[in-house]
Amino acid sequence: MSFEIDLDGRRALVTGGGQGVGAGIVRFLARAGAEVVINDVVADRATAAAEAVRADGGRALAAPFDVTDYRAVVDTIAGVGGIDILVNNAGNAGTTGMMDLTPLVETEPADWDRYLRVNLYGVMYCVRAALPSMIANRWGRVITVISDAGRTGEAHMAAYCAAKAGAAGFCRGVAHEVARYGITVNNIALGTMRTPIAGSFWDEPDQPAQQALLRKYLVRRPGEPEDVAGLVTHLASPSSSWITGQPYPVNGGFSFAL
Repeated sequence: MSFEIDLDGRRALVTGGGQGVGAGIVRFLARAGAEVVINDVVADRATAAAEAVRADGGRALAAPFDVTDYRAVVDTIAGVGGIDILVNNAGNAGTTGMMDLTPLVETEPADWDRYLRVNLYGVMYCVRAALPSMIANRWGRVITVISDAGRTGEAHMAAYCAAKAGAAGFCRGVAHEVARYGITVNNIALGTMRTPIAGSFWDEPDQPAQQALLRKYLVRRPGEPEDVAGLVTHLASPSSSWITGQPYPVNGGFSFAL
């Protein structure tokens, strides 16, 4: 017996889909048959990702916009005729590269804004704009990529933790509202990933800093985009119609879900 996910006839929007985890999700959804609308705040990344999907035989559109611009979100979704699958993947972990680790007492409210605007309000804007077409079609999937930091908390990352936990709570609330329309809403909480935002950090995984981080993980390696993309594709499929409001840790055993 074989198991195959078929998303033919579905349109998916993946935010932050131009690189890293988002690009992996885009590839899996496209290979499952979905038409993928690839968002990235950098237009060239969105365009390159869409070209790569089309070269692989899939269907894709580039949609460069900032998820913190509500009007741009609304206009994009309306412009493509609505979407069936929303993957909230765009996120902001810091100003550059790896996470900015700063004690809360050394920050000011203005420092928190960059985390809240992308990781929380960006999710809220995209969900609000996507739901009308899903409700009209009586079918939809909302999948939000959060962080284990939002589930467990981390020192010197309080604002980021708050934003990610807020996005998770927001999605759980939405799950209660829209299940009756055939729409499911779930979260995926990530551990440490090997992506472009990490820069050269994982180029030498045997160094002390890298080894100290990996010792926190039962599976002693950083996550790869493919580790996430398969679960996203399943949650986007008809097979997941009785799964909603759930957090799914994809984290190599860093923390467990009860």
